[in-house]
Order: sequence, then structure tokens, then C-alpha cells
Amino acid sequence: MTGTTLDDYTDRYARRVRGMTASEIRALFAVASRPEVVSLAGGAPYIAALPLDAVGEMLGRLGAEHGTTTLQYGIGQGLPELRERICEVMALSGIDASCGASPEDVVVTVGGQQALDLVARLFLDPGDVVLAEGPTYVGALGVFQSAQAQVVHVPMDDEGLIPEALEAAVADCARAGRRVKFLYTIPTYQNPAGVTLSEERRERVLDICERAGLLVVEDDPYGQLGFESEAPRPLRARRRDGVFYLSTFSKTFAPGLRVGWILAPHAVRDKLVIASEAQILCPSGYAQAAVSTYLGTMPWREQLKVYREVYRERRDAMLTALADLMPAGTTWTRPAGGLFVWATLPEGLDSKAMMPRAIAARVAYVPGTGFYADGSGSGHMRLNFSFPAPERIREGVRRLAGVMEQDIAMRRVFGQVSQQGRRGQAGADAPGPDLA
Repeated sequence: MTGTTLDDYTDRYARRVRGMTASEIRALFAVASRPEVVSLAGGAPYIAALPLDAVGEMLGRLGAEHGTTTLQYGIGQGLPELRERICEVMALSGIDASCGASPEDVVVTVGGQQALDLVARLFLDPGDVVLAEGPTYVGALGVFQSAQAQVVHVPMDDEGLIPEALEAAVADCARAGRRVKFLYTIPTYQNPAGVTLSEERRERVLDICERAGLLVVEDDPYGQLGFESEAPRPLRARRRDGVFYLSTFSKTFAPGLRVGWILAPHAVRDKLVIASEAQILCPSGYAQAAVSTYLGTMPWREQLKVYREVYRERRDAMLTALADLMPAGTTWTRPAGGLFVWATLPEGLDSKAMMPRAIAARVAYVPGTGFYADGSGSGHMRLNFSFPAPERIREGVRRLAGVMEQDIAMRRVFGQVSQQGRRGQAGADAPGPDLA
């Protein structure tokens, strides 16, 4: 025997499994859920803001009075009544019948994550390239990795994705003979950076993709959680051809129900349904009925306002705490909506290396490395403000600032640490992910 492994099945896995790794966020959950730890790590919505008594009664009635249908198998595309309600929700953002939105082209999914996986299954072959913001959603990176695709990050600044950098990435891939299938983007209150693609840039990004023959996969979980003004219209409200619109009720109602959707070009709808049926047969009828009944019988528009006020207060608490407590050289984004702040550390600090000391100080965050396909981004961290109460947010920032001060003091004594990984893979001459 020349060696041993803890996994007796290593030689039997499919090739697409070999590169799979656990996400930075999942690995943190066991520790971050401890009551003594202030978690600024996850992206959990504040479910306690819901009228839980009324929601509980509604769920009970669905089982007691309608169990013969809600607990039965359903159709792969999703309940017609829910797809109609979804169109009502999208219309609030400007995606309506005038731009081709129809219940017939909506496919209900098991959260936004399955929506991403379905698009990847339909369009990505091994070795294909996906263009994505740098940094980008860690769950999307996992999906693209499973599809054996390569992610090329496109830099952002305070106005979101940089169109010139997108054009350059498209041209670089073409010169290298690499096949780019689509742009994956979270243009509104981006995860993890918190920035929003400006009005003017939205049209430019769509034009670039149209000229290059690229599909656009628009992920919009946070678009209805703005704090200051109405968000710019989604990309799908501007172009109907070649734009896939993905969203979820996880951030605006209940993540535990796992209900999301895709609004797809009509020609692709049937293939999405076939792919979904191969995965799950059909979405949960009970979960769909719960969301549909909630939208049809409860004041969900007023509930959105409640969430906005709760998250605005917590966002402000985090920004104030960061300004008051963070060591010199730290910068951060100032999100106008969503759930996250993206922080850039003082020169020389490494968010991944610092994590064990932060946990020991009873505070958790997500290192920036989790949001880049190549593991760069160690000079950054994502901070969540949606779940902790304002006073806990301040305490968490205080603990985190203390850990950073200790690391700065250690660096003064022991010298400069490596800066490898502080920038994204767009190149040293491109604007980095320093978004503040």
C-alpha cells in the first residue's frame, strides 16, 4: 500500500465531483450559530418580523382544510395560481406584460439555488466560461464548479459591474479561444458587495452582451429590499430576449419554504421544466400553496415595508459601528438595500487567516476568499446586518475591530504578510474589488 485516504470512494467519483469543495459559509454555520458568538456571517432574513401567529394559522389551515391537494404531487412547472402571483410580484419591479412577462414562462423552483442549477444544466458544458462579478455569490460559484465551468470575474466599483472591464473580459476570452456562455450578475444590492449597478450601466451591459451573443442570467433576490429609493428597473424589464430572471421568496417571506422561480425566454421554458422534473419531479405543493396563500390573503406589500425599515435600522447600526470602531485603513461599501456590507481590510491583513482569532473572540464573518473562484479576496470580508439586533451588531463590530487591531500590532512586530489574493483574477492592472 502506497498511501491511504479517508474516502474509500475517491476512485469511483465522476470527474465533475473531483473539484467540489465546501463553501466558506457552510463551514462557518456550526460555529456561528452558537449563542455566545455574534454572527455577522450568514445572510439569514429576520423572520421574527413576520406576523408569525397569522402565518402559523394560515399554514395550519392549508394542511387541515386543503391537505388532499397541498400534500399531493403537483406539476413540474409549478402551480398556475402561484405563477400568476409571481407575475404580480415581478410587476412591482417593472417586469410585467408589456415586456413579455407571463405565468406561462415562469418555472417555480426549490429556492433560487435550484434556479441557478437548472440554468447551468441547460447551458454549460465542461470548460465553458461564465462571466461573473468579482466578488460574486458563493452559491453560484458552487453551481458553476459542479458544471465544470470556469468563472472569469469582472471587476466592480461603487456603481456595480464596470462595462469596460466586461468588454475586455469578452475580448480576452475570444482571443484565447474560450467559449463564454453567459454573464451571471446580481445587479441590485449585490451579494456580497452590496453595490447596485447604475441606471446608465445597465443599458451598456445589456448592449455589450447582445453584441457578443451572450445570455444574461440576472439574479435578483434583494431587489425589493431597498432602503432609500426605488431600485433601478431590472435588466429583464429592459430586454426580454436572452435574459433569464431568477428570484426567490427566501428574502421577502420565508427561506424555509424553499420557493423561487425563473422567468425564462419562452423557447427555453419546456427544457427548464424537463430538467426540473428530472431533479425533483415537482416542487413542494404545500410550500407553493403557502406562498400563494400568503400573497393572496395577507398584506405582503406592507410586510416588505416592515422588512425595509428593520434592515435600514440595522444597516445604519453597522455603518455607524464601522465608522466608530474600525482601525484606520479599513473601508467598506454603503449599501442602499439588501443584507450585506463588503469591507476592505487595512493593508497586510488576511481575512481567512484572521478567522480563528475572530471565532476565539466570539464574532463571525465570511472571508472574502469565498466569493472568488480562484480563492483570492483575502483582503476583504462580508458582513451581514439583517439578522443580529442593532446592539449585537455594534458588539460584533467591536469584537472584530479588536481582533484586527491585534493583527495590525502583530504585523508591526513580525513584518508584512503576503498580499497574494488581495485582488481578483481580472488582473493587476484592472480595478480591484476595493469597492468603498
